[in-house]
Amino acid sequence: MAARQRQKFIAWADIIIPTERAMTAGRNPLTLMRLLQLASPTLPVGAFSYSQGLEWCVEHGRIRDAASAAAWIGDVLRFSVSGCEAPALVAMMRAWRVGDRARIGQLNERFIAMRETAELRAETLQMGHSLMRLLCDLAEIPTETKQILRDCEEIAFPAAWSAAAQHWNLSERMATEAYLWSWLENQVMAAIKLVPLGQTAGQQMLLQLSLPIPALVKEAMANADGDWQNFTPGLAHASSQHETQYTRLFRS
Repeated sequence: MAARQRQKFIAWADIIIPTERAMTAGRNPLTLMRLLQLASPTLPVGAFSYSQGLEWCVEHGRIRDAASAAAWIGDVLRFSVSGCEAPALVAMMRAWRVGDRARIGQLNERFIAMRETAELRAETLQMGHSLMRLLCDLAEIPTETKQILRDCEEIAFPAAWSAAAQHWNLSERMATEAYLWSWLENQVMAAIKLVPLGQTAGQQMLLQLSLPIPALVKEAMANADGDWQNFTPGLAHASSQHETQYTRLFRS
């Protein structure tokens, strides 16, 4: 029995140890912690206060259970966030990497112009401004980075987020996966409160909806320097209707 247990342990060690080495090789040990910090719900940018039209869908019966919530969130993830925000984030990281001030400004303005409604525009500007202020208060952020952020008349959330991700040497893949995960987690938390759903249903939804993220990130990296796709009339309709909704918990 002892010999079999020892063999089993050795077999698992052969799998786990090389995997851990591969994950950490050539990387600052703080990289994962900075990635988690950026993707954390505690990042003080107010992401928890936005539902991106989900609240209106619940109010009007479009979303009524876990299945309909998952369908809505999955579609927005696929056709809006990963088609527009994710490639924008990658493109901005590339501009930050080479210190191209003009390119950063152009990409920031392009992204803001693609926000379809007043609420969605206000959301990215509020979160972007909050993250910009946080980064400017951090001593370790380079003065040049802070100045570029301050020079933007309006700052979108992906522009500020990409600045932090690039400064902390996150890879494009890691940063974009974390960005999509953070968005997904906030949407599921909103659904739990609004539908309402149980915590187990929320965890099941996260397990299900996170499966396509690696493939979506790969697409975003390939499309970063091309056209960003953001044709989501259902989202635009829900968001615009939410602007005049009488009772609401969320700001979008």
